[in-house]
Amino acid sequence: MLLGVLTLLLTLLPASTLAQEFLANGKEKAPVVVDGIELFQVGNAGNFSATERAELINQRLAKEVKSLQKPEYVDIEYVGQNEGILRTKFTERIIVTITKADQIPDTDPLEQAEKWEKLIERAIRQGKQQRMPDYSRQAVRFTSIVLVLLILLYLLLRLFRQFALRKLTSWLGNPASPFFPWHDPAKLFLGAALLGLQVILWTTVILTISDLFPQVRSWRYELLNFLKSPVIGPGESKYSAIQVLLLVVLTVVLWFGVSALTRLFRHYILGKTGADSGVQDVIALLTQYVLTFLGMIIILQSSGLDLSSLTIFASVLGVGIGFGVQNIANNFISGLIITLERPIQQGDFIKVNDLVGTVQQIGSRSTEICTLDKVTIIVPNARFLETEVINWSHGNPISRLKIPVGVAYGSDVEQVKKALLAAAKSHPEVLLRPYPQVWFQEFGESSLKFELLVWTGDPKRQPKIKSDLNYRIEKSLRRYDIHIPFPQRDLHVRSPQLEKLLMAWLGERQPKPPENQLYIPNGYQSEPPTQDSLVSGFLEPMDEVDLDSYPTAPLQEDMVTLDIETLVEEMRQPGGLEIKDRRYRLNSYGCCFVGSEAVDWLVKRCNSTREDAVTVGQILINRGIIHHVADDHPFRDE
Repeated sequence: MLLGVLTLLLTLLPASTLAQEFLANGKEKAPVVVDGIELFQVGNAGNFSATERAELINQRLAKEVKSLQKPEYVDIEYVGQNEGILRTKFTERIIVTITKADQIPDTDPLEQAEKWEKLIERAIRQGKQQRMPDYSRQAVRFTSIVLVLLILLYLLLRLFRQFALRKLTSWLGNPASPFFPWHDPAKLFLGAALLGLQVILWTTVILTISDLFPQVRSWRYELLNFLKSPVIGPGESKYSAIQVLLLVVLTVVLWFGVSALTRLFRHYILGKTGADSGVQDVIALLTQYVLTFLGMIIILQSSGLDLSSLTIFASVLGVGIGFGVQNIANNFISGLIITLERPIQQGDFIKVNDLVGTVQQIGSRSTEICTLDKVTIIVPNARFLETEVINWSHGNPISRLKIPVGVAYGSDVEQVKKALLAAAKSHPEVLLRPYPQVWFQEFGESSLKFELLVWTGDPKRQPKIKSDLNYRIEKSLRRYDIHIPFPQRDLHVRSPQLEKLLMAWLGERQPKPPENQLYIPNGYQSEPPTQDSLVSGFLEPMDEVDLDSYPTAPLQEDMVTLDIETLVEEMRQPGGLEIKDRRYRLNSYGCCFVGSEAVDWLVKRCNSTREDAVTVGQILINRGIIHHVADDHPFRDE
């Protein structure tokens, strides 16, 4: 990409006189053309430029060609001496006036006039003959024959290509053959040679056929003239499209040629040195860039371009690298340093920040790392030099694994040590040298904290080994009758609702009311319950209850006594609650209903307020008839 931008910019900059089209004596000349055939060139004369004179002469010649006069009657004569005219002999129509600007140096004016006279006569006769019907029919027949032969030859070349590839594979395709490295380059060369041959054939046929028809020849001349005309570049130094295309083609050929040469250099020279593959890649890459740069200098200089513009371009490029592509340059240079110093290599198991995985490939700009989840991540090379990198595979692959373990107070620490060492020794991937160790770390808030230290030979398997050791440690602790404690907390609650909470908890342990009857907090019955007999139970554990959400509002009188079996039966009926499997926050819950929908149904069914419906829902939870899907909170209107 850099070479392409360089070529494009250099073609746009002012350079040498490569595209200047000036002939003898520094005077501009313009061509005289008949049916796409250039006869001669004329210069400036009087108030007419060379281009204007050439256009006027071309129009006169075109009229003569299209006139009804037969080819054998075409006759041009010269009238005058040093500056005369060329005209038709019978009609005396002037074709061209020869001036001093038209004379060729070191050429006699009469000789030049006679030469132009013969060129004009031959061109007019040829133009008239090629417009006759007999010639057109012969030209069409000849074109058809040539196209058929070209298609047959194209098919033969395709068959030859397949045959040659099979033979080439049988000769060089054996990996044991000393010529096996030439297999791919030979196939590429064969394909390029046949493609070039096809291009030459098609080009030759197209040029031959276009020469047969005057109009097609004129179109071809105009197209080539447009491609050769200077259109790119400021000032007087301009370049044609063909010149720019030639520069691009030479650049592409240079790139592929240098790439092939670099591959041969790496295989036959660097490969024999026994150096690391990464170092070979870096040397080959630098060699390719240097050869390409030198080749571009030679191509540009031989094309006549002004290489002094490189200084300006280099300054602009330096500013662009400094401000626009500094990260790319940083990563590229970091890749060279990594390849030369080799702090990490392909196949190493490393950790960069929170990224853990195996190095798959080290490139010029980035490195591919395959994580333990089998996900390939592209990491810029600069990160390996800017941050700390843990390389378990660098040098000695043996690494230590730490497993924290907490046991209950009162446990025999010697038994704990034996249990942990027994679990470590039972794992086949734990090394016996260095010997596993158990360290007593500290006295924790709820447990005695130990740490088991073991060594492994494969760093990539540390997560699996740690999981296996946890299973074995749990089993070993149970065998030694050692308990793993749970966190203990003393909770002191001070709340205005504490009294109601205690009353509800005590009321749960009172004798239940008669069958199908519910005691409702703050309600009335034939025998009003005492305050100690109010029922308002909560799910265990008590510290998980949302105290603020517990309903405490009194119920209406018609809600005092409810038939619970009838209520539950109606809730299950088709006209009751919609009980089905539901999804909430990416979790699935089976056979459940929504609290707000239940409140809506109870309000409609019992003709009550929403606060009373929430109280009834909480009583159903206290009786174990319904419960929250995760047992996280009591009944809520949501």
